[in-house]
Amino acid sequence: MRSRRPCLFAFGAVGFAAASLLWSGSASAAGTNYVAMGDSYSSGTGAGDYDPASGSCNRSANAYPNLWAAAHSTQSYKFVACSGATTSTVTSGQLGALSSSTTLVSISVGGNDAGFADVMQTCVLSSDSACKSKVAEAESVMTNTLPGRLDSLYSKIGAKAPSARVVVLGYPRLYKIVSVCVGLSNTKRTALNGAADTLDGVVSKAAGRAGFTWSDVRDEFSGHELCSGDDWLNAVTIPIGSSYHPTALGHRSGYLPALTGSARLALKKQA
Repeated sequence: MRSRRPCLFAFGAVGFAAASLLWSGSASAAGTNYVAMGDSYSSGTGAGDYDPASGSCNRSANAYPNLWAAAHSTQSYKFVACSGATTSTVTSGQLGALSSSTTLVSISVGGNDAGFADVMQTCVLSSDSACKSKVAEAESVMTNTLPGRLDSLYSKIGAKAPSARVVVLGYPRLYKIVSVCVGLSNTKRTALNGAADTLDGVVSKAAGRAGFTWSDVRDEFSGHELCSGDDWLNAVTIPIGSSYHPTALGHRSGYLPALTGSARLALKKQA
């Protein structure tokens, strides 16, 4: 299953270079003051090559914000996303990176508010029924509690960076449902995919209420989930914190194109 990865990486690198050329010929990001915020899916947990100065935030050189900033002539770039971040810790620890001069913001947040790590631990270690029950608890938080938290955070982002275009990125489904795949049962995999859909639905609606740009990554990751044979996500890893997060290839070939397309549209509207 893994033997195809090097060729795919080479193809992704060529595609990335081509996308960069297409960008430079259409909508330039020169002069953009970019701030990358959010949780582990933005910091690059699971993608390796972490900045030692970032500590437990696990900011990876392979994370999509770094890749986007490296490909565009930005005026300034601040990378403050942090593994484990919730709407509360983004509010308390990341908003300081924003200012009236900020023109582009990217963010992924919400999964940790719903207890992503606890859900995954339960589903890996416990029964189908326990997994489904834990997923149901998380979905209740997503639908009943998370909308208000997102509305509050997004309002604060808008107040701190009134001139910015904000791109809100979602979360991929974790699994492709197939008849044979070692690991979790398909009952658990289906429940986890349903939770990802619920979370993306809640976050996308909140982004819409705030007037932000929603970037759905499920299409980019379609066919590259776990059990696909061409996965861009980590399964269970050592250290455990990287489990169920995008790999370096997932950032380059999944999240980066999602941000690139959405940022292009957002900055065009701004211009």
